[in-house]
Amino acid sequence: MICPQCHSENLPDSTFCDQCGARLETACSNCGEPNRRDARFCKNCGRLIDRTPTTAPSAVPGAPSPDTYVPKHLAEKILASRHALEGEEAQKLIDPVLHVMMDAVHRYEGTVNQVLGDGIMALFGAPLAHEDHAVRACYAALAMQEEMRRYREKLGQSEELGLQIGIGLNSGEVVVRSIDNDLNIDYSALGHTTHLAARMQELANGGAILMMASTLREVEGFVEVKSLGALQVKGVSRPVDAYELVGVTSARTRLHAAVSRGLTPFVGRKTEIETFQKLIEKSVVGRGQIFSMVGEPGMGKSRLVYEFIYSPSRMAKQLPISRSSNCSAVTSKSRKGKGRKASERR
Repeated sequence: MICPQCHSENLPDSTFCDQCGARLETACSNCGEPNRRDARFCKNCGRLIDRTPTTAPSAVPGAPSPDTYVPKHLAEKILASRHALEGEEAQKLIDPVLHVMMDAVHRYEGTVNQVLGDGIMALFGAPLAHEDHAVRACYAALAMQEEMRRYREKLGQSEELGLQIGIGLNSGEVVVRSIDNDLNIDYSALGHTTHLAARMQELANGGAILMMASTLREVEGFVEVKSLGALQVKGVSRPVDAYELVGVTSARTRLHAAVSRGLTPFVGRKTEIETFQKLIEKSVVGRGQIFSMVGEPGMGKSRLVYEFIYSPSRMAKQLPISRSSNCSAVTSKSRKGKGRKASERR
């Protein structure tokens, strides 16, 4: 016997459904004799059976109401989601969210290369190269979540039931291509890096920012993260380490980040330190000096300046120093069509 309420199969002699509790027999309004659910006439008195429902219908025909089998706060969320937004009403709600995300990307000089309905895909490090592309992506992600909190407050929404976005970050090489015609230019990134960024976004709960270990290696010391352990993601045979981005540190340069983690022992460079010392001593007696230091990226220019400023000999003599430096690396792409950063966010 099939229950008309939840469509579950029951034993032929069942009086009530063993899944939803609905009555399976119809009582005759004349003599009270129970009859089969689909019977038209009473088997005892022969009168036409009244078809008036004896139980209140569910909110959704064919299924019990969510508030009968889930906690109250979840039931409210399920019932609220039934009133789906369509057309212009949905556009009015989603468009400001897309602008929040795109503004954060542009603030840190990223590129929005795709708008995916209710989300976007953004690139940092391609086509515009940045040495700190991964750090910029993290700052942009945090800015998105902060702006979303303000947007929910503006709409009067709660943190639990209001609009939320999940963000996924990953770093690595991608193949980028530009397809253009007279009416449109399409800039896209392909590769395993973007695939894993999308998987991180899918795993991110509302309000969360997840990143891969490859991104953490690029931003370690600049941001605060919480380890989520090894997670199984679609399209990857082995679990991957994932981390949740929770905040930033006070570090603003790679050297500051390295100092916070602890520097390795400084060896050599005595000649350079002595040159610094002589220049400072000449400037103290009124002979102004200008010094320029040029070197390949990663040679240790910033570390050398840091070691001199905090060297025991300078600290002992208390030589005054007013420092203004901008040590940066100028790099070029080694292979056409290659970038360094891919991140996807919804």
